[in-house]
Order: sequence, then structure tokens, then C-alpha cells
Amino acid sequence: MLRAVQKSHLLAPLVTANSICRPISQMHSINFSDTHLMLKNTCKEFVDKELLPLAAKIDKTSEYPAEIVKKMGELGLMAVDIPEKYDGAGLDYLSYAIAMEEISRGCASTGVIMSANNSLYLGPIFKFGNEKQLEQHLRPFTKGDKIGCFALSEPGNGSDAGAASTTAVDKGDHWVLNGTKSWITNGYESEATVVFATTNKALKHKGISAFIVPKPHQGLSLGKKEDKLGIKASSTCNLIFDECKIPKENLLGKPGEGFKIAMTTLDAGRIGIASQALGIGQAALDCAVDYAKKRVAFGKAIANLQAIQMKIADMETRLESARLLTFKAAVLKDNKMPFTKEAAMAKLAASEAATYIAHQAIQILGGMGFVSDMPAERHYRDARITEIYEGTSEIQRIVIAANVLKEYN
Repeated sequence: MLRAVQKSHLLAPLVTANSICRPISQMHSINFSDTHLMLKNTCKEFVDKELLPLAAKIDKTSEYPAEIVKKMGELGLMAVDIPEKYDGAGLDYLSYAIAMEEISRGCASTGVIMSANNSLYLGPIFKFGNEKQLEQHLRPFTKGDKIGCFALSEPGNGSDAGAASTTAVDKGDHWVLNGTKSWITNGYESEATVVFATTNKALKHKGISAFIVPKPHQGLSLGKKEDKLGIKASSTCNLIFDECKIPKENLLGKPGEGFKIAMTTLDAGRIGIASQALGIGQAALDCAVDYAKKRVAFGKAIANLQAIQMKIADMETRLESARLLTFKAAVLKDNKMPFTKEAAMAKLAASEAATYIAHQAIQILGGMGFVSDMPAERHYRDARITEIYEGTSEIQRIVIAANVLKEYN
């Protein structure tokens, strides 16, 4: 198990705005510790040895990589920022971003399995759960033996997180849940979920509450496993609640705090998805550069052709820019500073970079990029979802703009 690292250090603001301009965002210097570097190397070795040989196979078979997830749990990767007292790795969120990128470089499906457990399931329980909930619903999910999921989206509300039609009715000594949650990552393999339901419709988004529901559970059934374009080895399905009774003690946080819990969770989760996109983008760039250096055309390696070099330059620039945004968001979170805008910018930049890089990789490979013998087409398929889940690119732009306008005020 990797040991905990100290908080990343921040430099003081480099400049103060004048009276006619909004305050310039603080510029931060990221100080990578020896533990961060050790973590990256450990993940790289694991990816090269365990994940890369398996990624193409499980993409084709849509097979859940149970043994890989267990090994990741043994490395501490399924509970990166959970304290050691609860059997987590006790690392910081920058460590999580580093690990997520590296794992996703090897296999984007495995990356999203890791992300959903770390960010979306353990994250809200650790932040809002009481001690009993931490022992019962968090500790058993840190080692890779069990994984959790996050149930917010519904068939009819899409990105409108405040429009939950799933209801939870207080019956005195228990709650009764009814409704359907859709697009649930880890839906089939997970053994618990954090689910959001309306407890007071008159209060709209302030009437949503969060609950922890173990799986399997009477009154909770699973829809069909979706056949997806990418990230095929991670299961996605509906969770269907039909007169599902859960104990009163399974309320997470306070009644009416569900929307706040969801938004807080998604802020952190977007750093994870940005990191996943970075890994996909890096894998596509690696594939393109390797092919360009070996492929000979017009008497020389195509890597020496200016047209190819222009593409590689653009790919690397977009990737590195998104990486810096992602690491900045992680450092802000570690230092308990506002990071909503930065997380949205990181996810937007990283997801669009990954899609662009994967597209250019296929272009560089030509016909070889269009066949499944080469991984470029898998990276292209996997990259596309990063612009959709945990808030579409359009939602990220709304979040960013809203925060910019607040800064001007």
C-alpha cells in the first residue's frame, strides 16, 4: 500500500488585478513529491504488465476485469484519497489524478471502474457519512473486493440533476424508494449505490435527499446491460426501485442535502474523468508517434514529414495544456480551495483533447487506424464518452461561464 503524501504546496498569487479588471486567478506551482513519482512509476509498471495485454480482449468481450480490479485494490488504487484508518491509501487528490491517467492509458474501461468507485461512491460517503456509515458502507469498498456506484441520472432528466422523479417516502422507521436511475456505471458488479431521490417535491432541488442502498436488495432490480460504443468492459445499466425499503439510517447527510451532495461529488468526479481522458489521449498519442516513426513512405519515416509533425505538435500541446488544468484542479481541492470552475475547465479541455488526439491518431495511421488490430480505433471510441458523462461539454461551459461572471461581480 502506498503511503500518504503531504498536501501539494502552492505559490502565492503572482499578480494582482487592477481596478478595471476582475481578479486574476491564482497561479499555482505543482510540487510533485517523491511519493507522487513513485505512484506514477508503480501504476506504469502495473499498466504495462497487467492492463495493456488485456485491454483489447476485454473491449471485445465486454468482460468485467475482476482480477485486475482486485489487484488495483491491493495497490490502494480503489480508494486513493480515503484515509488509512478506513483502509484507504491515504493519498491526496493529485495522486488520484496521476493514478487515474496512468490506469486509463492502459484501459479506459478499467479507469472508469476505478473512477466511479473512488469519486462517485466513496467520495460522498466519506465527506457526508457518519461514522457508522463509514464503517459499514465505505471500509468494505476500499480493497477492490467490492465496488460501488452512483445513481443520479434518470431517463427523462439528462443533465438536469435537480429534476429527480425518483421518490423516497418517509414511512417512520424506513424509507420507500420508487423510480428508475439510468446510465449507471458499475451497475451490474457494484454491491452498493448512492442514490438521489425527491423527498419533498415542493422544494424542488432543495427537496432532494441522498441514500445508501446495498445491492442486491429487495425492491431493487437491474435493467439490461447496455451495449456501448466504448468503455465496454465497464457495465452500464438502469437501477429500478419498486417499493424498495431501506432503513432510516441509510440517509446520507441531512434531508434535502441531496442536490448539494450530488454537485459536490460531481465537482470532484470531473477531475477523475479529466484524468481518464488524459490517459486515453496519451495512449492515442503514443500509438500515433510509434507508428509514424516506423512507417516508411516516400523513402523516409512519416514522422519526418512536416504534415505529420504539425499534427503531433497540436496533439501534444492540447494534451499537456489539459494535464496542467487537471493537476491545478486537483491541487486546489487538496488545499481546500474552490475548484468548481477549474474542474469543469479540466474536464472540458481534457475530454475534447482526447477526442481530437484519437481522431488525429487514426488519420496518421490511415487505413491501419480504422481496424481493430491497432488500438487507435478503441481509443477513439473510448474518448467520446468523456465529453458526455459527469456533465456534457455543454454543461461544463455553463459551469465555467457562471463562475467567470461571479468573479466579475
